[in-house]
Amino acid sequence: MTKEELTAWALANGWRLVAGHPSLTRPGAPNDPIVRLVLKATVVNLEVRKPAGKWEKVAGASYADVVAGAEDELPRGLGFEKVPSITLLMQENRDAMVFARFSGR
Repeated sequence: MTKEELTAWALANGWRLVAGHPSLTRPGAPNDPIVRLVLKATVVNLEVRKPAGKWEKVAGASYADVVAGAEDELPRGLGFEKVPSITLLMQENRDAMVFARFSGR
């Protein structure tokens, strides 16, 4: 996948740009990212925010090593399986975006 393809996938699956990075936020704190993708020139890193506020790199790969999954799957090769309940967090973020559109926020 390319940087643009990965960004498009993330934004279509509940991620949103926070401080320039595709991020997932806490359900109760929509401006507080807890998982983010750091897209660099040749590599992408998956980072998780620790309770103390520091970002920890969980996994990283070159764009060539990240392979798009099937329609409802996460891209392979980036280490999403190392983040517990990532699919649930993505679903909560996707739902929050939909409900925000209905309420006009």
